[in-house]
Amino acid sequence: MSKEAKLSTIKDENERKKEYLWGYRKHGKKISRISSEIEEIRSMLLYPALKNDGIPHGSNQSDLSDYAAKLTEKEEALYLEGVEQVKAHKDIDYRINQLENEDERDVLFYRYIKGKRWWEIAELMGYSERHITRIHGNALEHLELPKDVLECPIKM
Repeated sequence: MSKEAKLSTIKDENERKKEYLWGYRKHGKKISRISSEIEEIRSMLLYPALKNDGIPHGSNQSDLSDYAAKLTEKEEALYLEGVEQVKAHKDIDYRINQLENEDERDVLFYRYIKGKRWWEIAELMGYSERHITRIHGNALEHLELPKDVLECPIKM
């Protein structure tokens, strides 16, 4: 395998690892969106005669039952997404903690679990941003993921 091909393979593998690690935060974003949708539905249930235009409108029982069904559906989706987030956190945390180097564990934890920016991590750890990104690269290299994760196509 040529040097360019090896570098490309490593880059692809690192992208898959990053996507996997961001999985926990993605669940959090979905939970926030579903929660917002639930709040919107609840406000429509509380004030069924007002639509977003501020003008009173007629309402009937079927509208309320439609909203109640939507609310139940969204609450179920919220619960399931929460379960998926807990599973993702547990697995990602386990894999991060398998790293031997404490700085590598810290960088991955702050970046992917806490969602910190590079400069924030650098400040927390007392290093330059450049050094943090170097540690991050080493951490990705040392991070071991299941074979099925590494072989799945990258989602863009």
